[in-house]
This record gives sequence, C-alpha cells and structure tokens, in this order.
Amino acid sequence: MEKMQREYLFDNYKVLLIVLVVIGHFIEPCYDQNPFLYELKWGIVAFHMPAFIFISGYFSKKIPSVKKLVRGLVVPYFVYEVIYYMLYTYVLDKETELYFTRPKFTLWYLLALCVWRLAAPAVRKIPCHLPLSIIAGLAIGLVGIGNFLSIPRIVFFFPFFLAGMEFENVWLVRFRNRKGYVGALGIMACMAAFLFTDRYHRKLSVKIFYGRYSYDELELSSMEGILLRIVCYGISFLLIYLFMLVLPSDRKSYSYLGERTMAVYIFHGLIYSCLKHRSRVLGTVESNAESILLILFCIAVVWVVSRKPFVRVTDKIAHLM
Repeated sequence: MEKMQREYLFDNYKVLLIVLVVIGHFIEPCYDQNPFLYELKWGIVAFHMPAFIFISGYFSKKIPSVKKLVRGLVVPYFVYEVIYYMLYTYVLDKETELYFTRPKFTLWYLLALCVWRLAAPAVRKIPCHLPLSIIAGLAIGLVGIGNFLSIPRIVFFFPFFLAGMEFENVWLVRFRNRKGYVGALGIMACMAAFLFTDRYHRKLSVKIFYGRYSYDELELSSMEGILLRIVCYGISFLLIYLFMLVLPSDRKSYSYLGERTMAVYIFHGLIYSCLKHRSRVLGTVESNAESILLILFCIAVVWVVSRKPFVRVTDKIAHLM
C-alpha cells in the first residue's frame, strides 16, 4: 500500500509540474507585460525543472542497461531533433541547422537524463558526492561554453537528480500530517508574499534558474553569481520538499496524466514553436483577463497532447530499436 501511495504522490506531482512547464513556456513572450505573470514566471522556474529532475532521479535508483538508455532516450533525442529541424525549416521558415550537439528547445532534457543515468552510479561512489555536485554546479557558471551538448544544464541540475536517487519515502512520514501540511502551506504563502513584494529579484533575470547561462552572460560578477546560485539551489530544494508535503498521495481523477508527461513535454513544444514563430498572439497578452485565458489555454494543451494518440507516438519512438 505504501508503494502505491508513493507512486500516486509522484504521479500527482508530475501532473502539477508538466502543467507548470507548459505555462512557463507559453508565457515566455509576455510575462514581463503583466505583474502576475511576471511573478508566476519566477515561481515556476524556481522549482519546476529541479522537481522534475528530482523525481526522475527518484525513479532511477535501478539504472537501466545502456541498450535501454539508447532506445528510450538517445534514439528519441535524434528523432525529435530531426522533427524540430523539419518544423523550423519547412513550416516556420526559421533559419536553423541540424545541430545534434546543440539541443533544440526542450530536447536538452532527453540528453541530460541519459548522461545523468550513465554517470550517477560512478558519481555516487565518491564520498560527499552531493555537495561536490553542487560545487560543480556553482563552478560551471564561471565558464561560458554556450549550449554545447547542454553541458551547463547537465552539470547545474545534476544535484537534483542525485538527491532524488538518495531520497527515501520514509523521510516524508514524520511531516505528512495536518501540522506539516499547514506548515508547508504557510511557508509557501510567505515565499509567495515575499516574491510579490521584493524588489531585488526584479533587477535580475529569471535565467538565473535556467542553469544554461554563465554568470558573465547574466551580467553578474563571479561572486554575485555564485551567491545567487547558492540561493537558487536552496529555494529549489526547499520547494521540492514542501510540495511533497501538500500534494495528495492517493489516486485522483487526473493522476493518470502523470504517466503521460513525456508526450506533453514533446508535443507542447511543437505547438508553442508554431504559435511563437507564426503568430504574435502570445506577445500581446497584457491584462489579467488575457493572462487567465492564456493559462486556461495551457491547461487545455496539456489535456489534448496527453491523449492516447500522442502517447502512442512517443511510445513508438521510444521503442524503435
């Protein structure tokens, strides 16, 4: 029973996260035109990908064989790169090249997941591997290597993957009760209130949470960049745990969507690319009413691309070999 509850907890968690992934992308062209969307963007980037990666690590305690990794991640990565290239070139008339070493849009995650799963067994044998991975995540910000093989993101997010592998469900038992629930909600409410009132973060770029950019690219000094990245790590880890305390651990009507996140992750990017490059509608959202409509549209996108036809496509691509 405990195993089933743990699975439903993470299924429900993944549903929340994939909705936030879609919203985070679709508000990208307009979030700085509306105060609510601006703070929502900050809230989303502060933890949605760290949490996704943490959960991926949690379910990667048993590392699959190299053959399964190639079939499930490497082959799909090349297939989707070709699909994105064809979309950009022949549909959107967007100048690009078939850069297999520079992942397009969301595809960096497939490449990163493969690297993490291959590297984790060896890295976990190193004493203090989690603190060392965080130090590496801080150090990579000092180097400007661009998007080559998504190396900056792979290094920056690796601590979350390792933390997920180390995590045990029993660590939730003590705090998954009424007091823990109320306390977690209270802390998140305080963080939200701080976000909407703090002025310092408005001088920064949300890209400090992306892991892709060097401190120099973010116009930060090395010391300022390192200190901010430490804060980012702290906020992300805290939010990951807090949401585990408040999300339901039993089966809900939407829990099944947690098993279909890959289809949503892949196909929402194609829809977003079309809207971004073929329409100006996303860049015109300004009012609160328009913002709400956009969020509802994002939820609708999640529902549509989580239907079985899209899931079958991703499953077939993941089993080409």
